Amino acid sequence: MGLPIDCVLGQDCYIQNYVDHAPGPEASDFTCGTLTNDTHKGTDIGLLNLAAMRRGVSVLAAAPGVVTGTRDGVPDISIRDPAAPDFRGRECGNGVVLRHPGGWETQYCHMKQGSIRVKSGQVVHRGESLGMVGLSGQTEFPHVHLSVRKNAAVVDPFAAEFAQNCGAEQHQLWTDPVAYVPGGLLTLGFSENLPRFADIRDRDIAQTTLGADAPALVLWGNFFGGRKGDRVEISIDGPAGFRFRKVLTLERKQAIFFRASGKKRPPGGWPEGRYDGRISLIRGDAVLSTKTSLVTITSR
Repeated sequence: MGLPIDCVLGQDCYIQNYVDHAPGPEASDFTCGTLTNDTHKGTDIGLLNLAAMRRGVSVLAAAPGVVTGTRDGVPDISIRDPAAPDFRGRECGNGVVLRHPGGWETQYCHMKQGSIRVKSGQVVHRGESLGMVGLSGQTEFPHVHLSVRKNAAVVDPFAAEFAQNCGAEQHQLWTDPVAYVPGGLLTLGFSENLPRFADIRDRDIAQTTLGADAPALVLWGNFFGGRKGDRVEISIDGPAGFRFRKVLTLERKQAIFFRASGKKRPPGGWPEGRYDGRISLIRGDAVLSTKTSLVTITSR
């Protein structure tokens, strides 16, 4: 199988959820990690923000097959939006189902309204565009949900023959093996005030220049896969010996979250020049992710 989305993992998309392997009401992905939800039956590959969805990212056929069903017309709206309609019976949103040889089937959910490019009975090739990533159905972030089934039974493409020993090597269905990433930093940037999480999830709001009279210098980061006890380390270095350090600890599991910190404008304004920011997500002794950003302060 090929990836069902036209993006580069770790660069402009990421895997938010895997198939749930835990029996009962608990949830566990194939590594015994927490990147899943109870009874989750697929793989969720998400975009960094809504702006990427609006620009258009193709959902791709993971393998050659025949279209056996499609649905379109479901609006792109987060289930957290008070205006969201009742999605019961349409949890997948807009989507496509493909039949493959040997009793295999793949399903692609949450596609953009009006973007479905195929119809029932059509033969498609691996990598062919089926439509676009959207925000339709039972979801709160733009992504494609891929379900894989054989003879109607759910199959995890990361662990097709799941071994109960989480440390055991699993058999992947991907043509090119995909590394498991247990959490990380998606985007970061500077701002002259504390940003709204809704704005971070909507578009790239990182500021690259600020005035010396900016009310504050804030460095923010947008993350996924947070666990209780994870640490977010924020640092800023700038001219005239400017140095800022802050460590924030997560108090609970958070699938998607942001953290920010910084300083208020000093008397006389900010020294002009370049300010380098760095954010790291740390779990125990392991650094899961580190990214850097910079901003230039000038006297406008």
